[in-house]
Amino acid sequence: MPNNKSIAIYSRKSKFTGKGESIDNQIELCRQYIRTHYTDYDDANTLVFEDEGFSGGNTERPKFKKMMAEARGKKIPAIVCYRLDRISRNIGDFAKLIEELDGLGVSFVSIKEQFDTSSPMGRAMMYISSVFSQLERETIAERIRDNMHELSKTGRWLGGITPTGYVSVSVENVTVDGKTKKACMLGTIPEEAEIVKFIFANFLRNNSLTKTETLLLNNGYKTKNNKLFTRFAIKNILTNPVYMMADETAYHYLRECEVDLFAEEREFNGKRGTMAYNRTIQKPGKTTVIRPINEWIVAVGKHEALISGEDWIKVQEKLGQNSSKSYRKPRSNVALLSGLLFCECGDYMRPKLSKRKNSQGELIYTYLCSMKEKSRMHNCQGKNVNGNMLDAAICEEVKRLNGDDSEFVKQLEIGKKQLEDNHDEYGESLKHLRAELAESEKEIAGLVSTLAKAAGTPSEDYIIKQIDEHHKKIEAFKSRIGELEGLTATHALSDIEFDLLRQLLSNFSSTLDHMEIEQKRAALRSFIKKIVWDGENIHVFFFGSEDKGDIELPGCSDGTNIPYGKNSK
Repeated sequence: MPNNKSIAIYSRKSKFTGKGESIDNQIELCRQYIRTHYTDYDDANTLVFEDEGFSGGNTERPKFKKMMAEARGKKIPAIVCYRLDRISRNIGDFAKLIEELDGLGVSFVSIKEQFDTSSPMGRAMMYISSVFSQLERETIAERIRDNMHELSKTGRWLGGITPTGYVSVSVENVTVDGKTKKACMLGTIPEEAEIVKFIFANFLRNNSLTKTETLLLNNGYKTKNNKLFTRFAIKNILTNPVYMMADETAYHYLRECEVDLFAEEREFNGKRGTMAYNRTIQKPGKTTVIRPINEWIVAVGKHEALISGEDWIKVQEKLGQNSSKSYRKPRSNVALLSGLLFCECGDYMRPKLSKRKNSQGELIYTYLCSMKEKSRMHNCQGKNVNGNMLDAAICEEVKRLNGDDSEFVKQLEIGKKQLEDNHDEYGESLKHLRAELAESEKEIAGLVSTLAKAAGTPSEDYIIKQIDEHHKKIEAFKSRIGELEGLTATHALSDIEFDLLRQLLSNFSSTLDHMEIEQKRAALRSFIKKIVWDGENIHVFFFGSEDKGDIELPGCSDGTNIPYGKNSK
């Protein structure tokens, strides 16, 4: 009689190609193995877990996690995969996995290597094979770094988004053997270069990112993407060594910082800029991280420098001093709508507390637009709003939304269905985008690996162009992934979360007045998406609610009544 338990098959492929070891091929080979070696188990009950578009660098894969949950629930006696690296290329992850499966009494079989952890020899051989798998991965990474060393000697631009002030330019040279050699270098954009110099000069003068931001806003300066400068964008420019002149001061600074320097001291003659490679860590779906300076590969570039070595180093020292200043405890914040309230210009409105108190003994505070404050009223002249009155008015109105038969709860149910449909669509799009992103990153690694070998050949220019195209694709993928992740995080409410919203609303009127400030703030955020102040009216955007018109609330500015619009946009 067949055993009621199910054998698990696991398959993984970074991207579907339609040839070789596709997921379908892997699964069929695993099924054949199970039919031959596990005759007591019903083939119809075989559980198949497929992950496509994920690398073997770690075990953060949805179907793999689901399979392990089944194993921990004692629902499967064995896991079969086509090849060892389908599970993981990381020896640490793999060792932990085998140890856990052994404790669960679950056998692991890799049919390609013919390893079976049900026997001591099989376990030993599997560990050895996984060591070689990781060694191969690390060897590839080391080879890429060696090629970057070679490329850094040329000071060329390898592609991607160019820094503010520069544009990528293709240059041709004829070698001694008569061959035409093409490479990319940075050319100067005069208008943008002046902005960069303006940023450095003002930061050196005022030692403040905030003041520099205000100056840029008031003078109408925009980024490459025609957006207003933020503190983050300004700091990115100030810390980028591409602007630093390769002069004597820069040379000694880089030596002191123990960077991987690929240039002679005589090349730091103050005629060109600096080019830094291996400066960032970029991972899909995560913020780009700057590596420690001693891990950079630095060379003298082919481009014009915009900032002297001395000034660039002074800026780094000032930034370091600012970030290391002692922590100052923030003033007590009694405002409820911080982070929820927006000005009609699109920027946040933050609370500004005074030292005065109202008749109830509460500190008086107002909400003011961050853009209005940063630009000194240059980019926004929106009115401030009385914070005490606005917070109280919002709370009073929310109390009226309770009850299962309320219009808001009805709209909540409608919104729930719409959001569930959107979430499924977003999830599928994210899966494909992440797969495309992983493949493009893999392609770039391969192209960089071969670029040094192709130096001076007709294929060199073609390879550089491909690298640039893949960089553009990666930036587009990351941008879209960020948008979709934001949408899923903001809109994907589960059944439990919707039920909690209903329960919260039903108890809100009786419990709100007894809550602490932080409890009130958390309660409001659980069903209010955002609030917009247009200088006259307040518009509240709820999760899952349709626009139902205005509701009159007590005046919060100039003694007038403020319509309170319920929206879901």
